[in-house]
Amino acid sequence: MITVNHYLLLSFIIFSIGVTGVLLRRNILIVLMSLELIFNSVNISLVAFSYYLHSMTGMVLVVFTITIAAAEVGVGLAILVAVYRLRRTVYVDELNTLKH
Repeated sequence: MITVNHYLLLSFIIFSIGVTGVLLRRNILIVLMSLELIFNSVNISLVAFSYYLHSMTGMVLVVFTITIAAAEVGVGLAILVAVYRLRRTVYVDELNTLKH
């Protein structure tokens, strides 16, 4: 039988992969995908606790988190396209300043 601990372990593993991707990768697209992994791991934890406590609060928070993640993707990709048009690169190391 799957318990809350299994879901929390899954959430921790996904969160760790996301944090590792944000800290170690240099491509902005990979960093954005890693941020999405972090958001999804939080969503798994919220739903697991919501189910365990028989409350809808966690599930409502998940809807708001998904909305924020969608906005983050839209803004992040818009910034990525603007930076690529200006600098012709998507690597974080080569973007040492935002001046033109």
